[in-house]
Amino acid sequence: MNISEVNKIFRKSIISGFFEPQLINLDFKKSAIKHPSINDYGLMQSDLLHIFFDVDTGSDYPDGDEWFIVELLFPYDVKIPDTLKGSDYFTTISVENGKTFWHHRELIRYKYGKSKKLDDALEFLESKYKELHSLLEPLQKDLN
Repeated sequence: MNISEVNKIFRKSIISGFFEPQLINLDFKKSAIKHPSINDYGLMQSDLLHIFFDVDTGSDYPDGDEWFIVELLFPYDVKIPDTLKGSDYFTTISVENGKTFWHHRELIRYKYGKSKKLDDALEFLESKYKELHSLLEPLQKDLN
């Protein structure tokens, strides 16, 4: 097995053994939305914003067992205000039929050297979800 395969297995086990159960305890549930490039299912608290775990990006790095990327997907082809565009908030992701969704990628570092910081990483993930979700709530009326 090469380092990339080992890191993917390790990341998936951390996600399924810790992050998913903890998020479910925080009232997240399995998402019915399919991500355009991540094959695994996502989680959501509302249909507005969905969390997907990217275990592939960076898995070939030697420290790839210490972090992963989380992708927060706003799966609607709508125009969003310019104030929500950019690397701090949302960038576009192209999907089939010329549609564009909005997403935000965030590095989740859950291990620093020999110290695991799973609770800190979960707290950061939850706060980022709440922050982005609150920014999108005014757009909800445009979706109906």
